[in-house]
Amino acid sequence: MTKRKIVIALGGNAILSTDASAKAQQEALNQTAKYLVQFIENGDELVVTHGNGPQVGNLLLQQSAADSEKNPAMPLDTCVAMTEGSIGYWLQNALVNELERKGIKKDVGALVTQVIVSKDDPAFANPTKPIGPFLSKEEADAQATETGATFKEDAGRGYRKVVPSPKPVGIKEVNVIKSLIDAGVVVITAGGGGIPVVEDPTTKLLTGVEAVIDKDFASQTLSELIEADVFIILTGVENVFVNYNQPNQEKLEKVTPSQLKQYIAENQFAPGSMLPKVEAAIAFIEAYPEGKAIITSLENIASVLSGDGGTQVVAD
Repeated sequence: MTKRKIVIALGGNAILSTDASAKAQQEALNQTAKYLVQFIENGDELVVTHGNGPQVGNLLLQQSAADSEKNPAMPLDTCVAMTEGSIGYWLQNALVNELERKGIKKDVGALVTQVIVSKDDPAFANPTKPIGPFLSKEEADAQATETGATFKEDAGRGYRKVVPSPKPVGIKEVNVIKSLIDAGVVVITAGGGGIPVVEDPTTKLLTGVEAVIDKDFASQTLSELIEADVFIILTGVENVFVNYNQPNQEKLEKVTPSQLKQYIAENQFAPGSMLPKVEAAIAFIEAYPEGKAIITSLENIASVLSGDGGTQVVAD
């Protein structure tokens, strides 16, 4: 049996549903770990990434509520690091315990990860990613005047701060990640898309920026850099569909980037939902045609292991 290098991207919503307590999120990850360990039992080397959207939103609320001169709120890049650390710990703990139950000797390591973005990314001129609480127009205007932040009306529910969501161009710790994989460690990395940093072209010094990176694109960049055999993007459904919820709905099982681009041109995938996952899968296969990308649900892992589960994206 050939040992495969597999990157699995977990969604932040898979960790937090309605109960935002640490206990509830840890319990959700204990269940997730049972699925993930199946890959390790299969002999695969595993790298796990995760989202942090709900968690960083809640942390920003806490920071805002406690903000004072003596205890100032932390900036967004630091909040991303904080949630990457807390979720990384929960997931590390869940995987270590599940491996122990299974009698599998395997180390697990969670790595706080700096993901490099370009300061010239057009996203910085057009912030689109909503974070934090809903505010009234008056509150939003006051904060915009005070901090220079951008606020946008969100689906009739109020105004929310929006921040840039630049595309990742590199991962600073990629050599550390490769070393850990080579040592047989299960690696948890690029959590929440990683901490966005820009690199000075002259000095090569890194500076954190007020932005969030899409978790699927960060995971795709990671998969490319480590030349993963399989890049799995987990979502709420077992397969990607075209004509979703229509009488002529069609399940996609094996598909190529050129076919998916045609479906994108037909507006088949919802922006902010399935579209970035499909785009990340396309980008991975185009950069690394030897690999395979799979979009599916956590509950469908067994059929992925048997070789035919989920929507499988392969080179043209």
